[in-house]
Amino acid sequence: MITIVHLITGLETGGAERMLYRLVGRTDGDRFRSVVVSITGAGSVGPAFREAGVELMTLGVRRGLPDPRGLFRLDRILREVRPDILQTWLYHADFLGLLVKQLGHRPHLLWNVRCSDLSLASVSPVGAVLRRMLSWCSAVPDAVVVNSRAGRCFHERIGYRPRRWEYLPNGFDTDELRPNLEARRHLRAELGIDNDTIVIGLPARYHPMKDHRTFLEAAAILAATRREVRFVLVGAGIEPTNRALVKAIAGRGIGDRVRLLGERNDMAAVYAAFDIPTLSSACGEGFPNVLGEAMACGLSCVATDNGDAAELLGRTGTVVPPRDPVLSR
Repeated sequence: MITIVHLITGLETGGAERMLYRLVGRTDGDRFRSVVVSITGAGSVGPAFREAGVELMTLGVRRGLPDPRGLFRLDRILREVRPDILQTWLYHADFLGLLVKQLGHRPHLLWNVRCSDLSLASVSPVGAVLRRMLSWCSAVPDAVVVNSRAGRCFHERIGYRPRRWEYLPNGFDTDELRPNLEARRHLRAELGIDNDTIVIGLPARYHPMKDHRTFLEAAAILAATRREVRFVLVGAGIEPTNRALVKAIAGRGIGDRVRLLGERNDMAAVYAAFDIPTLSSACGEGFPNVLGEAMACGLSCVATDNGDAAELLGRTGTVVPPRDPVLSR
């Protein structure tokens, strides 16, 4: 049996976390032992891993605070598990994977790059330094896995020179993600939205790279001429308690047209309630999970030209420039 340790920065809801969950949940357990290690804690997704029978361990490092104890906890886990492969997900995990190699561990090391052109405005000073260090050390892992062509091109531009690139685009469960009229009616009834109303959805966590500001500006322009349109936002931080977001919505005069759903675990049902899923990201996308998920539900998407969005949508959706609410109408 081959043992794989998947080291990931954290287990909050996000594209990388969802893809890791799908991967380990569908790996042949007779051939592979999968162990997931979160640098921070179990987060909101951790319980789902445990319910699926996946081995889950945490290092207990507080987000944003360097803690050398995390390295030694990981060292102890690797000595106990003795993996054949250490696959690291996202920059902080890639860096920690480098460090444990210096402690004498010999598993095959695979980095997993999930983003593209993150602007400096979206990266902390520590993150920018970390990314530069990783580019210098990119020949150390056995391979660097990317889920997007844009991600590979961007990392080559900033100096990544791995021994080997592996392109593995995201995959989706089309038994779970599919058109569902019953789920559409149920969620719309829950939200007080009738079936004839046009629902434009934005499934994205609250973060500068997702550019909710441009989405709301475009929504206000559209709402001025289309009374039958409603906007449904979903994701981590998308809640009535988010004062900055609520203020931005109210300031554009569309408070009665917007629903904030927060973080949901029933995204297949949420997509079913949409007519037009959107993604307004300004930067950083690789292979946007939400576009693939929405397309699997039979929906035509509108997305900014970011990462592999244009290649993914092809002729089935609409691609618009980032940060331009007028052209995004």
